[in-house]
Formats: sequence, C-alpha cells, structure tokens
Amino acid sequence: IVISSPTESQVTNNTKPTVNFTVTDADSGVNSDSISITVDSGSAVTSGITKTAITNGYSCSYAIPTALADGNHTIKVNAKDNDGNAATERTVTFKVDATPPTLSVSAPTNNLVTNVASCTVTGKTSDVTAGIKSVTVKLNGGTATNVTVDSSGNFNTTITLAEGANTIVVTATDNGGLSSSVTRIVTLDTQAPVINSVEISPNPVSTGEVFTVTVKATD
Repeated sequence: IVISSPTESQVTNNTKPTVNFTVTDADSGVNSDSISITVDSGSAVTSGITKTAITNGYSCSYAIPTALADGNHTIKVNAKDNDGNAATERTVTFKVDATPPTLSVSAPTNNLVTNVASCTVTGKTSDVTAGIKSVTVKLNGGTATNVTVDSSGNFNTTITLAEGANTIVVTATDNGGLSSSVTRIVTLDTQAPVINSVEISPNPVSTGEVFTVTVKATD
C-alpha cells in the first residue's frame, strides 16, 4: 500500500480532501473487496472507493464525504491479497486549516493625513491551526514586500509615501494557503495652503468703523 496524497504532515485548506493510494501484490493479486479506508477514529469503509486496475493491483481514490474540522487527521488504509494475507497498514497524518489568519493593523490609522513621508506600518497576526507563512505590505499597487514577523506575531516596517492619497494593503498568509488583508488609506500633504486674496470691506474704512476682512485660500 502506498498513499500518495495527502502527504505526511501536509497542511490543506480543503475540508473534504481526496485520498489517493495504490495497492499492489505481485503474487496472488489484490482482493479488491478487502481494500478499506479509515478516517480518524471512525469505522473502516470499503464503499465509495474508486478502484482502477493497474499492473498487479489497483490505483484508488476516496473523496472524504464529511467536512473535517481544523486540526490533525489520520487516514488508515488496509487490504488483503487473494490468498487472505493482510498488507501492512499504511497511515498518513495531515492537517486541515480552513480558517484564515487573524490580522490587525494598529498603525497607520485609516484615512490618516500627514506631512511626513516616512510611514511605519505596525500590526499583529496569528493562526492557531497552521501557523503564519508570511506577511506582506503593498503600497499603491506595487510589489508586495515581505515583512519579518516575530514569535508573537508582531510585525512592523517603514514605507515611503507618495504625495497625495496612498493605498496600503497588508496581507497575512498561513501555511494552509489562506490569507487575510487589511487596507489603509493615508494621505501625504507636504504643501502649505496658498492664500489667494485678502479683501477689506468697506475700503477705505473710517476710524471706529466696523469692517470685514475676507480671506480666500486653497489647499
């Protein structure tokens, strides 16, 4: 018996993975009715296994019908030959991770307006089941840059903003291939406002008279 998938210690986000394996016997041949599969602590099943004849045996597949919970799972495969000899049981343990990682970004705040081009992106991520594979930061649709994550899931990096509105996308990906993203909009404004005009009304004004000063400015 050789189990080809899932592989030992594999992490998958598929809650109903298909088990693929082969059973061969070069002497009396494989008793196809004896081929069974067990998922975790359930009962061994022989139905629902697709068997395709190959040299000296069968290539088999079994689609697990019931969604598996996040965490470790064990598959066991058994078979006998046509003389009644039992094969050595084969097992594989793999992990299901169908839950995306948690991700929070503490800085910058969304819709921040600043006159400082240097911007620090700070946050925290975690994934209990599969663990974090990577955290990336992408600025204004550019190349995603990998960020170092410490053992507690904390991360920070510094980026340089462009003048005007900037879109910052932070993405955390776990070892099961699932990801979570947070987007922040930060506006860089390094230009001072411009005073376009100043008017006094009435003008001229007499001593002791009330008058209005009107200022027009743009930014």
